[in-house]
Amino acid sequence: MTHSNFSMTTMAQQAKIASRQVAQLNTTEKNTLLDEMATAIEAASADIIAENAKDLSAARDKGLAEAMVDRLALTPERIADIASAIREITQLPDPVGHISNMQLRPNGMQVGKMRIPLGVISMIYEARPNVTAEAAALCLKAGNAVVLRGGSEAIHSNLALANCLHQVLAKHDLNPYMISVIPDTSRAVIEDLLKQREYIDLVIPRGGEGLIRYVTENSQIPVIQHFKGVCHLYIDKFADLDKAVNLLVNGKTDRPSACNSIETLLVHKDIAEQYLPLAASALEPYKVKVHACATSLPYFSGAEAATDDDFHAEYLAQEIAIKVVDSYDSAIEHINAFTSDHTEVIVSQDISRCQQFIRQINSSVVMANASSRFSDGGQLGLGSEIGISTSKLHAYGPMGLESLTTEKFIVLGDGQIR
Repeated sequence: MTHSNFSMTTMAQQAKIASRQVAQLNTTEKNTLLDEMATAIEAASADIIAENAKDLSAARDKGLAEAMVDRLALTPERIADIASAIREITQLPDPVGHISNMQLRPNGMQVGKMRIPLGVISMIYEARPNVTAEAAALCLKAGNAVVLRGGSEAIHSNLALANCLHQVLAKHDLNPYMISVIPDTSRAVIEDLLKQREYIDLVIPRGGEGLIRYVTENSQIPVIQHFKGVCHLYIDKFADLDKAVNLLVNGKTDRPSACNSIETLLVHKDIAEQYLPLAASALEPYKVKVHACATSLPYFSGAEAATDDDFHAEYLAQEIAIKVVDSYDSAIEHINAFTSDHTEVIVSQDISRCQQFIRQINSSVVMANASSRFSDGGQLGLGSEIGISTSKLHAYGPMGLESLTTEKFIVLGDGQIR
């Protein structure tokens, strides 16, 4: 869908202007807007579903996979969930204006840091219309304007949701460009968007590895990257076997399409003979396809010999790579060689070994004796997340409200001169 009269530069310019207004809203004002937006979405449920039906029809005509169609679909229950997610954001602490590290300098000045909005954030995402509302709500709560570019598969749904948000902004006589949804779904508009460095402060791509690589390689604006989640589960020789089995089953089978699911299992050789039969038995009901090293291959019926490509793979399915390692150091070496910097887990009853693992591994989330499925903003206490960063600047790991802000120095003096 191409709009001949649409200008990406104009939208970006207007968003920059609107960002100055949204940055001045106080917490109560922002929460009031969000609560009313949730109510407006609930009230427009039938209209949103009607627009969503157009997207579903087009998706099926294009032959999209049923899993993609399901992610695209909106029902009354899912719309209620979107409204609920927005209301949850109103309950989160507002980071904007928070002052920290105030210190008294020898000359009597006080120096500290204050959290401030980033300015204009752009999100480029694929077929999940809920992202439109939730990303807009998170950016607004953090004091930012947002420019949203959803996939062509969800354009009618995204515009219907945006209409609800704009109704509330209009009611309060606020700049509608605080929340902008790009109506043009052509590839060219993304190219144009990624050049708007004068007006847009950060780009967050959310979707497949191909989309994220394209944005990273073509953007003139800083990008939050999350290429893939190759998450490792290491079973140490001091592991509790029951915990080790439960963490494997939950991490791999609970929601294998999630980026925090386990893709590679590493097992210390001293415990492999005891653990691998239990792992095979536990995974069998879920029909998990196994790519196994030579040592672990005999334990898994129908397993294939693993290659380096298997250890690099993000399967996002009931599929896993398994390797027996000779030592703890070998496990660390393997993780460092194949990590995507997402999430790594150790299972061990040796506290010092767990502490060593946490110090040595620098992925964005490192766990001891807990499921990788907890690598999620909501589960880690951030509330809603806008995405996960596996690049160390400017945020690392699940990104909540604080990650949508930055800090400025503030100085309180009494006439001091240098």
